[in-house]
Parts: sequence; C-alpha cells; structure tokens
Amino acid sequence: MTGRPKSSVAKGGQGGRGAKAGSHRKGAAVGSGGLGKQKLEGKKPTPPGELRKGHPKARKAAAAAKRAATGGGAGPRTTPSRSSGAATGTRLPKATGISRKASPDTPETVSGRNPVVEALRAKVPATALYVALGNDNDERMTEAISVAGKAGIPIMEMSRAQMDKMTGGIVHQGIALQVPPYSYLHPDDLLARALEAPQPLVVALDGVTDPRNLGAVVRSAAAFGAQGVLVPERRSAGMTAAAWRTSAGAAARMPVARCTNLARTLTAYKEAGLFTVGLAAGGSVSLDDLEVATSPLVLVVGSEGDGLGRLVAQTCDMTVGIPMSGVTESLNAGIAAAVTLAEVARRRRQPG
Repeated sequence: MTGRPKSSVAKGGQGGRGAKAGSHRKGAAVGSGGLGKQKLEGKKPTPPGELRKGHPKARKAAAAAKRAATGGGAGPRTTPSRSSGAATGTRLPKATGISRKASPDTPETVSGRNPVVEALRAKVPATALYVALGNDNDERMTEAISVAGKAGIPIMEMSRAQMDKMTGGIVHQGIALQVPPYSYLHPDDLLARALEAPQPLVVALDGVTDPRNLGAVVRSAAAFGAQGVLVPERRSAGMTAAAWRTSAGAAARMPVARCTNLARTLTAYKEAGLFTVGLAAGGSVSLDDLEVATSPLVLVVGSEGDGLGRLVAQTCDMTVGIPMSGVTESLNAGIAAAVTLAEVARRRRQPG
C-alpha cells in the first residue's frame, strides 16, 4: 500500500513539496500580515455613513450642505419661453426637495386650481408653481401658468405621486403654489412706525384664529389710515395665503407685527403714549361717543365667540361697543374692525 509521503517542516519555517532549505524568513508569524502580534486585535467601530466617503448617506449630507450654503429651494429657477408652456406641451424641469409641512414660519402650499388662480391674481408672494405631469389643462391652469410666468415665478413639473405627498393628501387638481413664510415686523418697530405718523393708529387682534378675518382687518387697517396690525404668536391666525387673498393686496403695504405676549406689549404701547381701546359687546362706551378716537390709539379686536381675553381686557384703558338694532347679536372680527375704524377715520377728518 502506497500513500502520499509526509511533508516535513523545516525548523523556523514551513516545509512541504518544493520547499527549499533556508527559504523561510525571520519575523512575524504567518497570518499576521506582517503587522505584529499586537495588530491582530479587533478594528475600531465603523464610522457612521455620513463620514464614510462614497457612502449614500455621505453624498446625501453633502448635497444638503451644498443646498443650504447656496440658499437652495425647491429647484432651479426657470423662465419658460412661453407663459403657457405647460399648456402647449413645453417640457418643464422636475421639482425636488419639497417640504410638505406648513406653519407661520415655514413655506405654505396652496392647492387646487381656483385657490391657486385666486392667490396669483391677488399677487400673493410665491416661490414656485408646481404642475403635475399629464394634467388636463383648462382655462384656470392656463391662466395660472401665464400669470406665474409673467411674475417671474418658477414653474416646476412633478409627478402626481410627488404632488400627493407635498400637499399631504389634499385635493390639488394637479396644481399647487408654494408661498414663503411671512416676514413679521417686530412690535417695537411697529410702535416706532406708529409714533412717526401724524395720527398713530394700530389694530391689535386677540384670539382671532380665522386667517380670512385677519386678511379683512389688514385690508380695513390700510383703508382707514392705520400704521400696522399686531397679533400674538399663540392662538392667533397668521399671515397665510388665505389672509393674503382676503387682504386684496393690502398685505403688501400694511405691516403685521407678532408678539409673544399681547397684554405685555399693549402695556408697553400705553407707556409710549397710545390709548388702548378694546372692542366688546358690552363696552363701557358706545362707538358713537368715542372721544378718544382722535388720540394716538390702539384698537384691540377680540374673537367673535369669546371676545377679549381677561388680561387683555384689563389692560385696555376702556372698552367700546358698536350700537346695533338687535337683529344681529354680534359681528365677526373683520366687520367689527371695519366699522370701528371707519368711525375713527370719520372723527379724525373733522376739523378741530
């Protein structure tokens, strides 16, 4: 019986078939990679993907940093060769990086053909108009794209799935308009603006949560000579696209300031010399007898249901009621403010 001969191992090295005497080298043992025994310990923890060159997360982080450094938005600015490009089949750039959240401090998305057209007609400031692929264009779509093109608003094309995600499931009819956050004035700056006027007049809102009422008040404030509108940060409507539309363009010239505490801000306005009058159903003074209308004034308007808050009412120098026949029990904030501001303006127009 024959078999494979046993291999022999030379001292200090590895033998075997074809091994030559003295071919081994002194030093590290086989398998150490030549790095020494101490280097056989485990490696350090793997760094996160954002720090690993070529990793998808690293590329994504680099792209986000680049967008932030360049003030990147939803996509590149486009100027279609024709204002009705999408209606005529012109290819538009696809939109990316869209935020679906909206709050007083984040971009807002107006969805639907009629709301978008109305917002564009009212010259609501917008950063982009989004059009879904495969839309059935009608006159509203054509008008929206035309107005946006003439106003220099970027027109972006996206899939319906992307638009569904962007609008949060709201019916969008294949079109949406992105409105940037409103830039509120500081309450101190509004006070300074009022004190520079010959007849200071500021309108403050307490608990008015309907943006359409806010827009109506802004419109009335601009019409009757006020220097601005003051709203609190909490439990109050903000300058959304709905408020812009209702203001009928007045929001572009009538500043709105936002404060953290309305009662404290009104106290500061009083100390600066403004008389504070709160609208209330059971006011201590009738609007017909409002003699302080010609004085530097802050008109405080509460919500239709709850009226003025307790602290705000206590801060006011007086409350004033609008005389009514009794058929209508109350007026909403927008109408009540308009009626009162009209009376204030009438009194201020009278000589002496």
